[in-house]
Amino acid sequence: MAEVTKYHVLVYGGPEGYQTNRSQIALYGTAGNAIAYVRFNDPGMVFENDAYNNGVITMHLPSTMFQSVLDILRNEKPIQIYFAQGRGFFGTGATEPVGENE
Repeated sequence: MAEVTKYHVLVYGGPEGYQTNRSQIALYGTAGNAIAYVRFNDPGMVFENDAYNNGVITMHLPSTMFQSVLDILRNEKPIQIYFAQGRGFFGTGATEPVGENE
């Protein structure tokens, strides 16, 4: 598992977006390097498989999940990402108490 420490958001215009994607959130690790790209696709766009290449995870989600992923990045800590069984996994890195007033 890799810890996510920073992120960068891109939103693509036009009817086809960019490289089959509508938007992307780049995730950066503790060393400041890109460790993952979470890409979002509108209905009808080509939906690629998740991948792990040269130490970087590329994860694909529907555009309807964009705000949820952004909310996790803004409100939770620590955040982890990893790749297993052909899929990217993204979320809180530890259990958290219920009702922590975030």
